[in-house]
Amino acid sequence: MKVMWPENVGILAIEILFPSQYVDQTELEKFDGASEGKYTIGLGQSRMGFCSDREDINSLCLTVVSRLLDRHQVKHSQIGRLEVGTETIIDKSKSVKSVLMQLFEPHGVTDLEGIDTTNACYGGTAAVFNSINWIESSSWDGRLALAVCADIAVYAKGNARPTGGAGAVAMLIGPNAPLVFDRGLRATYMKHAYDFYKPDLSSEYPTVDGKLSIQCYLSALDHCYQLYRKKYEKKFPDSSKVGLDTLDAIVFHSPFCKLVQKSVARLVFNDFLLSSEEKRSVRYPGLEKFSNLKLEDTYFDREVEKAFMTGFNNVFQAKTKPSLFLANQVGNMYTPSVYSGLVSLLINSNISDLLGKRVALFSYGSGLASTMYSISITNDPNTLERFTSKLTYVKDLLECRQKVPPEEFSNLMEVREKNNHAAPYEPTGSVDVLFPGTFYLKSIDALHRRTYEQVPVPNGLS
Repeated sequence: MKVMWPENVGILAIEILFPSQYVDQTELEKFDGASEGKYTIGLGQSRMGFCSDREDINSLCLTVVSRLLDRHQVKHSQIGRLEVGTETIIDKSKSVKSVLMQLFEPHGVTDLEGIDTTNACYGGTAAVFNSINWIESSSWDGRLALAVCADIAVYAKGNARPTGGAGAVAMLIGPNAPLVFDRGLRATYMKHAYDFYKPDLSSEYPTVDGKLSIQCYLSALDHCYQLYRKKYEKKFPDSSKVGLDTLDAIVFHSPFCKLVQKSVARLVFNDFLLSSEEKRSVRYPGLEKFSNLKLEDTYFDREVEKAFMTGFNNVFQAKTKPSLFLANQVGNMYTPSVYSGLVSLLINSNISDLLGKRVALFSYGSGLASTMYSISITNDPNTLERFTSKLTYVKDLLECRQKVPPEEFSNLMEVREKNNHAAPYEPTGSVDVLFPGTFYLKSIDALHRRTYEQVPVPNGLS
């Protein structure tokens, strides 16, 4: 029997989840005594979603997986691999995936490969790649894969706290998808760095070297982008387009939105340095003085940054800004961040503007791991319409959230901090504010065993 190689492997369905509560960044500026615009303009953030002690990494994943299966009417028996990418660790041994088996065991599904993958914000992308690799391997049995990315990003009081957030994304991976991962166009850069890490296992808070973190992010972007260009040239040797002209949209991991805007300018700067002298004079007039600069010397060069951000703001507006919608409204989700950008792009674009387009994604996780890769969107308008129509709930759900005063937000963060890893423990956060269908933490017993319940879903509400 001849086994056919699965074609057009990619995303068949996607589900996104974010907290039902948020704090306004303008109000948080005032509460923190920060200068006006520090969070909203300096970071580019408007609202930040957060979780009370009623939600943890397990509850987020239970909710997003159950919603994807329900919304897309996927049978549990259709899933053959399930992997979770997260850095929100609540157990040093037991995986989040093992908790998710509670959704599958009642349906008799226990033959389900995959566990958890961890490396800061990159774990979700690793889960996606592992899902693709499984489907394209001799291990594939014809079923579909689920890649889950979820995190709760919290920081201690101070400058880093407004860069928090929370969320989860579940992606159904399989052949003949409307969003296809381009084969042979993955460019990876990994190295050892202490830019952001969590050495204190008793705390949710990371240790962060802010300046080094930005340097590592931009350096990884440079390496990945230049390698992506080389792989693109090798795959399409007859193509006249190399560089940003090749890409119709660019989605980034977003620690905060302003860094993404700078990153687009960074890619233009890469194209500039890789261009011929003749092309530079035509396409980059007035910027010739930067021709002899080296990338590694310009991570914090304000003149270069301003020149390329200002001169090529149109590139950011056209190719990337639509993808920052959820990052601006929810904050940094960590592993789901880059995929929330993909969702944002899909819900903020017309079908006609997406058909047949190539979208680049840059995934970054501190420590560090990074990859630039691309997705090709189907040319079939009916297929794409069916796909995007399942995402109409996103904007409505954003508007249903409850705004919480900074004082209350700060108090809820103190409760999380004080009771981190407490056992036995009864959460005190409100269940009434949670979205219908949300799984929440009911209790933790003396042996640290966690019990979950689900907010009822009213009849007729999906």
